[in-house]
Amino acid sequence: MSVGNPRILIVEDEPSQLELLSYNLGVEGYDVLRAETGEEGLLHLKEGHVDLILLDWMLPQISGLEVCRQIKRDRATQNIPVIMLTARGEEDDKVRGLDTGADDFIVKPYSIKELLARVRAGLRSRGSTGAEVLSYEALYMDKVRHVVSAAGKQIVLGPLEFKLLRVFMEAPGRVFSRDQLLERVWENNLEVETRTVDVHIGRLRKQLNSAIDQKYIRTVRGFGYSLDSGLE
Repeated sequence: MSVGNPRILIVEDEPSQLELLSYNLGVEGYDVLRAETGEEGLLHLKEGHVDLILLDWMLPQISGLEVCRQIKRDRATQNIPVIMLTARGEEDDKVRGLDTGADDFIVKPYSIKELLARVRAGLRSRGSTGAEVLSYEALYMDKVRHVVSAAGKQIVLGPLEFKLLRVFMEAPGRVFSRDQLLERVWENNLEVETRTVDVHIGRLRKQLNSAIDQKYIRTVRGFGYSLDSGLE
């Protein structure tokens, strides 16, 4: 999950429903991103961190099912909980949605109270997945004890390098821009320049490489970095 308030992406083409959901989630303290089409929703996922998705089944152009399929097929987004909103309450429809990868279903009309409870449950389920220990291939991170190891060798990281690695390990394969890393690790400290990210990425690489030959931090030219095995 992201630093600060959880961020919810709502993909809903009905303006009144979009407004209702946005308002009530905002009142609960969530950061809300809004999309009226599947394409717009997928674009939001590429541009910034999202902790949970509320996804309408019936969308123009790309259906909610297809959007869900793409989300769960992408290694960078597959662990984000998806709650599908639908007027289709038949059992076969729910099975289709769950087979596509949806984590939960809410049938319209629904109560806001129930929806908020489902959102809280979805966020808890994501937080409990590796809540204390993260792993990626030979890398292991104990978030509570602040211990990192690679292939059984303990790696001593500085606090900023630890935060950087945590961001990467929570979303393997996802490409983060320098600005996104500044937001998550330095929490938008205006005195920190994007060049600082490059410096700490260099330190993180050096510390990881001192323990294991495998290279994990990939540079995406002109954009940022990701956690990817076998790439530089």
